Amino acid sequence: MEKNKVFYTKKHDEEMLQAFQQAQNTFKYFWRELFWESHRIVGALSIAVVKIAFIEETDDEMNPLVEHMWVNQIEFDGDYISGVLVNKPNIISNVQNGDTIKVPLHQLSDWLFVIGSQTYGGFTIQLIRSRMNEQERSEHDKAWGISFGDFNDILIAYQQKEYPENLIEHPMSVNMREKIAFFLKENPLEVNGSDEMGYTHLHREAIAGNKTSIEEFLKAGANLNAKTLTGKTPLDFAKQLDWKHIIPLLSN
Repeated sequence: MEKNKVFYTKKHDEEMLQAFQQAQNTFKYFWRELFWESHRIVGALSIAVVKIAFIEETDDEMNPLVEHMWVNQIEFDGDYISGVLVNKPNIISNVQNGDTIKVPLHQLSDWLFVIGSQTYGGFTIQLIRSRMNEQERSEHDKAWGISFGDFNDILIAYQQKEYPENLIEHPMSVNMREKIAFFLKENPLEVNGSDEMGYTHLHREAIAGNKTSIEEFLKAGANLNAKTLTGKTPLDFAKQLDWKHIIPLLSN
């Protein structure tokens, strides 16, 4: 990835605004993949980054400076994305390359992860590529060191074409059922244990949309009504992220 490569677009580019919205609507799949990446003995992701709209106020309150730049080392708490800026700003001055940042989800403008030779997400990237000629696309992909393939064919979940059910439940969640059940039996205090922000395992599983894991936590007695320090229940996060397949589980 060429860290300092920045593309500019018109302020009122409707197609780009639609790409931003698509990225925000599907970000949950990016986070679900990162969640399971942390459980892999051998990592599968060669790239996992998000693009954020960074904003700097100016004397003209109606026209702040905005620059879209890439961030890696991503964490997500259901409301805010945090990570490390990997671009050098060309327009704004209130952040610098290497800064740790934390922004609300609505400032996300794209996400991208790569497994093997397959890219997932990259909505703004593919829109930009669609406006290039063949030679420009080739040079663009070479700069990234990635073959982005058909700009009309954007995938959001691992092997979704081969296994359409992966759009609903991550295969690792399904395959981990016995291990999760064993872990909870051996570590009963983990069922409702919480971190310093009040997040239980059930909160984290809900944010990642893991139905199978949630079923095992509920069998073990996980508290549906546990709240974070900001007052959020697991159901609140499931609804926010529109994980339809787990909302009924958390509504009982």
